Amino acid sequence: MATVFKKTFTKPLPEGAAVFTRKGEQLARFKDAQGKTRTARVTCGKDGTARLLIEAATYTAQYRDGQGILRETATGCRDATAARNVLAELVRRAELVKGKVLTAAQDAAIDHQNTALTVHVAAFVAHLTAKGGAPARIAQVESRLARIADDCQARRLADLSADKLVAWLAQRQAEGMSAATRNGYRESAVGFGNWCRRTGRTTANPFADVPIANAKADPRRQRRALTEAELVRLLDVARRRPLIEALTVRTGERKGQAVAKVRPEVRERLDFKGRERALIYKTLVLTGLRKGELASLTVGQLELDCPTPSAVLHAADEKNRQGSRIALRRDLAADLEQWTADKLRAAQEAAKREGQPVPVALPTHTPLFNVPAALNVILDRDLVAAGIARRVKDATTGKVRIEKRDGRGWTVDVHALRTTFGTLLSKGGVSLRTAQAAMRHSDPALTANVYTDPQLLDVAGALDSLPALPLTGGSVTNDPSKAAEGGNPLALLLAQANGFSCASEAIPVKKAVGAENVIQKGGAVVSACGSKTKTPLTTRVNGVHSKRVMGLEPTTFTLAT
Repeated sequence: MATVFKKTFTKPLPEGAAVFTRKGEQLARFKDAQGKTRTARVTCGKDGTARLLIEAATYTAQYRDGQGILRETATGCRDATAARNVLAELVRRAELVKGKVLTAAQDAAIDHQNTALTVHVAAFVAHLTAKGGAPARIAQVESRLARIADDCQARRLADLSADKLVAWLAQRQAEGMSAATRNGYRESAVGFGNWCRRTGRTTANPFADVPIANAKADPRRQRRALTEAELVRLLDVARRRPLIEALTVRTGERKGQAVAKVRPEVRERLDFKGRERALIYKTLVLTGLRKGELASLTVGQLELDCPTPSAVLHAADEKNRQGSRIALRRDLAADLEQWTADKLRAAQEAAKREGQPVPVALPTHTPLFNVPAALNVILDRDLVAAGIARRVKDATTGKVRIEKRDGRGWTVDVHALRTTFGTLLSKGGVSLRTAQAAMRHSDPALTANVYTDPQLLDVAGALDSLPALPLTGGSVTNDPSKAAEGGNPLALLLAQANGFSCASEAIPVKKAVGAENVIQKGGAVVSACGSKTKTPLTTRVNGVHSKRVMGLEPTTFTLAT
C-alpha cells in the first residue's frame, strides 16, 4: 500500500551528551554543530553501544511501480500533505505503466529529469574515463558542459533543450566565437545527450536537431603547408638559433653582434638543444605525428634495426586510441639512431661526473625528445628568424605580434607541419588511399581537403597532360606547341562516321568495305569511284544489312552492305 513516512537512522552519541529517561523512554540531550541544544531518542546499536535515533527531516514515499516492484523515493518535502501529493503522482504514473500508456523506460526517464544536472555530468565523465579517453579531452568536454549549463541556467536534466542550446550558440556567434569552436561545444552536448538516451536518462537526445555551423564559411585558423625551401631554412635556423642567441651581445656598442663569450660546456648544451629542436621539426614533417604523440615517444618504441624502420605509437597516446606503427624514412631513421647514440653518450658522461654507474644503454622509457609545452612560441621565433614570418607592431596598442598569415589568410603553427606532411605526399604523387593511411585518417576527405594545401600543388602543370584541341584543323595532340599545326578533329570524326579512313592519334582507324578506292586529294578525303548514284536503302532492294560497331564513344552503328 502506498504511504509516506520519515526514515530514521542512528549515529554515535556526541561528546558531552547527557542521557536521561522521560516517560519510560531513554533520551539524550546534546549540542549540535551550531551550538543549539537538541534532544533525541537513544537506541541500542548492533555493537551494543548507545546511539542516537535520528528522524529524517523530509518524507519518503513508498509504493509499487508499474512492474509491481516496491519502491522508496525521497519526496524532498517536509510537509506531510505535500509529500502525499508527490506520492499520488508516483502512483498515477505506476497506473499509466500498468495500462501501457507509458513504457517502463519512459517512466524511469521521468525520475531522472529532476536529478541535479551535475550528478549526470559526473556520471558521464566517469563513463568517458572508463572507456580510456584522453584526460585532456575529457576535461575539455566537462568544461564545455559546465559552461553550457551555467550560461543556460540549467540545474536539472529537464532544464536542457535544443532551443536553449541553439540560442546560446547564436549568442556566442554574435560575440565572435568561431564556427569550429561552436561545433566543439555542440559535439560535447550531443555526446552527452546520446549517453543520456542510452542509459535511460532520457527517451531521446534533446540536442539531436541542433544544426552544425559551417566551419568552411567561417575559418579562423586555416593552416598552410611550408614549401621545401622554407623547410630547409627553418631547420637550419632551429639548429643554430639557441647558440647564436647566446653569442649575441644584448647591449652596448656591439649590440646585435655574435661575439659574446660562452663557456665550452654551455656551447655544447646549446648546440645539443638546437639539434634536438631541428630534429623535432623534421620528425613532425616526415611522419605527420601530432605534438602530443611525438612527446609520448620513448627510445623503446623505436624499431630502427629492421628492413622497414618504424616507431610504435601506443593506443593510449594516439588521438583515435587505436595505436599505430609509424613508418620512418631511412634518412630520418639514421638521424634518430645518431640522436639516441648522442643521448647515451651524454648520459654516460654525466654519470661519470657524478660518480654514478655508467649506463650501457638508454632505458627503454627514456623520452625520445624533450618536447617543450611552449613549442608554438618557439616555432614562431624560428619562423621570424627564417624569414617565413615577421614581427609587426600594433599602431593602437603598441604591442608586437608575429604575423604568420599568407595572402589567403592561412597561418603556420606546429600542427601546420602535419598539413605540410599531407601536402608533400599529395605533391609527390602518392595515391589518396595511401596518404590517408599515412595520415591515420578515417575519412579520405579530411586528408584531401583539410590537410592538403592546394597552393603547393602543380595544378598548371597537370593541365599540360590534357590533349590540345586546335580550332583551325590538324591532328589531336598532347603537345600544346603543336596544337595549331593543322588538322580538324571534328572533320576527322565526321569522315570516319561516314565510313572513310582517317589517321588520328586519339581515334582508332576503321576501314570500311571498299576502302582501297578511297584516295586523298588536297587534304580532303574523297572516293575514287566514278559513279555518284545513291543506292536505295530499302531491304527489298539492297537485302539485309549487317550492323557494324565503329570506334566512337558513345557507340554508334553503321550499315555495311
